[in-house]
Amino acid sequence: MDQMTMSKTLTTHTGFCFEVRTARPEDEPALAEFFTHVTPEDLRFRFLGAVREVSHERLVAMTRSDDAHIHNFLAFAPGGMLIAVATLASDPADRRGEVAVCIRDDRKHLGVSWELLGHIARYADDHGLESIESIENRENRAAIELEREMGFTVTADPDDATLVLVRRKRGAKLPR
Repeated sequence: MDQMTMSKTLTTHTGFCFEVRTARPEDEPALAEFFTHVTPEDLRFRFLGAVREVSHERLVAMTRSDDAHIHNFLAFAPGGMLIAVATLASDPADRRGEVAVCIRDDRKHLGVSWELLGHIARYADDHGLESIESIENRENRAAIELEREMGFTVTADPDDATLVLVRRKRGAKLPR
């Protein structure tokens, strides 16, 4: 089975286990339901704007598999509940990737974000991306701190004082 389509079990520092796999078109209803359990603030942080409801078009984009430069990952708790989603979108040359992660509100503080971001960083390394980065709202202190702890560097966005850019270079050691 191709590394992109296989499922992987991850275990957090709290002992919480979950499965991660790439998204498929048939996951759209589960993804729509997932976003009803994400806070308005987290929706704003994930999409960097005022989003009350995730549109059908965005859900389709997050479950598609026809673009070799976009990788959408879904994390499932035991029992099948979708608890987190992540996207890694790389440039056409597959040198730089942008990552975005969103966690279900009632599954925060279990270490899911840490393990999922680590999984994506290793995936990016394995696929030869030179760096991964994320654009974060300055108010998203929890995400910025997590990324900093994982070895990402944080720099101000020169075009928007409300944003920061966090970046991790390929092969940077991931803490355990």
